[in-house]
Amino acid sequence: MKYVLLFVDDEKFSRELQAMGPAERARAYERANQWFATHADRITGGQKLRDPETATTVRLGDGEPVVVDGPFVEGKEIVSGYAEIDVADLDEALRMVRTWPGCPVVEIRPVETEPLK
Repeated sequence: MKYVLLFVDDEKFSRELQAMGPAERARAYERANQWFATHADRITGGQKLRDPETATTVRLGDGEPVVVDGPFVEGKEIVSGYAEIDVADLDEALRMVRTWPGCPVVEIRPVETEPLK
């Protein structure tokens, strides 16, 4: 079963990460890198995303599309990255996520396997 893991930072986590010294921050990133290495056989893709201020949002609907700089919502939580995984089932995805050493929220979302029509 294919899932996407959405890694979500919150304001508290971002503040704590910024407050870390270089060595402590490097250790935090190394723990995340080790998690990816441990699960490399099930991770099929993914990336860290740039800060939400770098986003461009296109609002479609009535009239002409509206293009704005920045994230589509201003919120206290932001998606900071994602990983695509291929596992047996949701239970296996949950076991993986329970060991995630990084940001405080991980959304697990199944990938639609039916072709788009």
